[in-house]
Amino acid sequence: MFSPRRLLLLTSLFFSAAPCFALPRIIVSIPEQTLLVLDDTGGKLGKFPVSTSRFGVGDRPRSFATPLGSLAVAGKVGAGAPSGTVFKGRRPTGEILAPNAPGRDPIVTRILHLRGLEASNARAFNRGIYIHGTPVESSIGRPASYGCIRMRSNDVMRVFDAVPVGTPVEIINSSLGHAVREAAAMRRLGAM
Repeated sequence: MFSPRRLLLLTSLFFSAAPCFALPRIIVSIPEQTLLVLDDTGGKLGKFPVSTSRFGVGDRPRSFATPLGSLAVAGKVGAGAPSGTVFKGRRPTGEILAPNAPGRDPIVTRILHLRGLEASNARAFNRGIYIHGTPVESSIGRPASYGCIRMRSNDVMRVFDAVPVGTPVEIINSSLGHAVREAAAMRRLGAM
């Protein structure tokens, strides 16, 4: 169940009667392994498969879990880099990997560094929780990461180009459909 604060946030994300958003929004559904980008009017810009943590949800240090709740894009790395560019410490290494290249699983293509906005996800920034590309695209659609939200390189490039620093990110442990229904119920209550 969502808290009243979270329902209010989801209501504003999905059902805006007037174009009042200054920024696009990102919503990540853990059960659906899906990332949704909404434009500044609440319209859908894109829906993408992702891979969240194989270790579940949470924000404990060294847990390798994906944090839940309200976060924001705190920084963007990789603008203009070729698809498949390998990053180490948020710096390009000069290496470029093709999708599903055999071997290791580094961060590639683009990085959206996330900052937690709640006590329950306050460690996200220092833990290095990102939305980023992965060369292991075959794992997309199921939990396989070490806490980050992994995307296909082409998809993360689209999201990177669509959202500025400061973009709100909501990571939910329910379906997008459930979030839409909850937000609609809250909207109906507000209209009464």
